[in-house]
Amino acid sequence: MLGAMDGMKRDKGQMKTDVDRIGERVQRPWGAWTLLEAGTGYKVKRLEVRPGKRLSLQKHFCRSEHWVVVQGIARVTNGDRVFSLETNQWTFIPLGAVHRLENPDVRPLVVIEVQSGSELRETDIVRLEDDFGRSESGEGRVESGVSRDESRVLKSEIRNS
Repeated sequence: MLGAMDGMKRDKGQMKTDVDRIGERVQRPWGAWTLLEAGTGYKVKRLEVRPGKRLSLQKHFCRSEHWVVVQGIARVTNGDRVFSLETNQWTFIPLGAVHRLENPDVRPLVVIEVQSGSELRETDIVRLEDDFGRSESGEGRVESGVSRDESRVLKSEIRNS
C-alpha cells in the first residue's frame, strides 16, 4: 500500500519530491543528466558522462531504456553483452536487464536516454556494482518506492522471466 510519503525521497536528511522538472540538470559522480521531456509512461534525458567514468552496473524493475550516442564513444553492458557504440548508434535496454554505460574515451560522452515504463522514478534502481560506493554486496541496493517484500517478489519475477 502506498503511504503519504510516496513520491518522496530522502537526500542527506532533506525531503525531495520525485517531480519532473524539464531542463533540470542533476550532477552525479560520473557526470550529469538533464531532463529534456517527460510525459505519461516516458522520460527523455541527456546524459553526459565524463571521460573515464561509468554509471553503476544496474537494473530497473519498472522501466526499459533506449540509448542513442550523440557525441563520443560509449562502452555498453547490456545483459551478458559488452560492446561499443559511436555517434548515431543506439541500443535498447529491456526491463530488468543488467546494464551499464561507460565513457572509455578522453572526450565527453553524450547520450540521449528514452525511458519507458509504468514507474519512472529515479529510485527505481538496483545497483549491483558502483565505482562511487553506492551499492551493497549481494543483490545490490534497492532504491525504489516499493517495500522490501515487494522488491523480493519483483526480483523473483525478473529472474524467472
